[in-house]
Amino acid sequence: MILDMLSLLPDMRDNRFDSRYRLVLAAAQRAKHLIQGSKPIGGSRFTKETAIAIDEVVHGKMPFMVGKEARQAIKNAKRGKDAETERLAMVEATEDVNEIKKELSVYVDDSVKTETESDE
Repeated sequence: MILDMLSLLPDMRDNRFDSRYRLVLAAAQRAKHLIQGSKPIGGSRFTKETAIAIDEVVHGKMPFMVGKEARQAIKNAKRGKDAETERLAMVEATEDVNEIKKELSVYVDDSVKTETESDE
């Protein structure tokens, strides 16, 4: 198995990777996605997620970004995540308000009394 993994190491002449560190980062991120349930891209002769991830990155099946493009993608992802978190907080707050109103309605009567009811 170790020899199979060593055969995956890229030939550094293809200029897709500026360093092996970049290869490791891209493969680690892809392995994380595979562990979380993503499907492998294409077929692979490996069964473990890390080996599949390295295989996909080395053979160019999984694109990755570098430089300004990558930084901009990270910023956009954070903005989207923050917006989603804010939206969920608003939904939860609305649900909490409705729940509090429901609980208080037992103790406080907010209905408007008509004149006939107030004369009695």
